[in-house]
Amino acid sequence: MSKAQSKPEVEKPEIEVEDDQLNRAIEELRGVLSEEEKRPSAANTTAAGNNSVIFGIPVEVQIVLGSTEMPVSELMTLQKGSTVALDRRIGEPVDVVVNGRRIARGEITVLESDPSRFGIRLTEIVAATKSA
Repeated sequence: MSKAQSKPEVEKPEIEVEDDQLNRAIEELRGVLSEEEKRPSAANTTAAGNNSVIFGIPVEVQIVLGSTEMPVSELMTLQKGSTVALDRRIGEPVDVVVNGRRIARGEITVLESDPSRFGIRLTEIVAATKSA
């Protein structure tokens, strides 16, 4: 007599589960928004009211110039005026990260409207990866 053994479910780490949920939510939003763009303009005014809830959700946007790794001992010796070398060179694209996920790459540019500030000109939009 042998009992059928079922495979134990392997629990995904919490971060992977959150990434899966975020990927699905992004894909759903893209689908809804692209469908609404195709509708006649009268429907768009009603849809715009519904979208205002979604469009009002705050997200954290970061522009990542580069990164580096160093031992704690080296980190502790940093002081005002120290230089930290990054893993990117001048002219290489920077990453645009939204809520911890890279969504685009771009190049640093000076704003025409305010030359004392800089911004990012997007050069590449990262395609969303579908999770299984």
